Amino acid sequence: MAPGNLLNPLPDASAEEQFVDILTRPGCRFERIVSQGQTTPADRPYVQGHDEWVLVLAGGARIETAAGETALSPGDHLLIPAGVAHRVTFTDPDRPTVWLAVHFEAGRSETSSREAS
Repeated sequence: MAPGNLLNPLPDASAEEQFVDILTRPGCRFERIVSQGQTTPADRPYVQGHDEWVLVLAGGARIETAAGETALSPGDHLLIPAGVAHRVTFTDPDRPTVWLAVHFEAGRSETSSREAS
């Protein structure tokens, strides 16, 4: 089994975002996303039926939710719970932004788990 590298080689994302599944298992999918200047239209935010955890490996981005806008630099990560409307408001237009996104089944919050006991 040969190792992979999420940063090399990178596809050209100057015209459109590039998505590659890295690993898929029941209830979980790891995806590399390469962006370069792309954003989510304000009138079409993402609302997903699963949780998504994102980690910025290179470049820079900003994600907006109802709670506000969050800037992400290499090493920054963010959990986007299922059902939360969100959109990417910025990715660096001059260099690739590389994301590792983990999509997984929506979990119950710690509070709702305690309340169910």
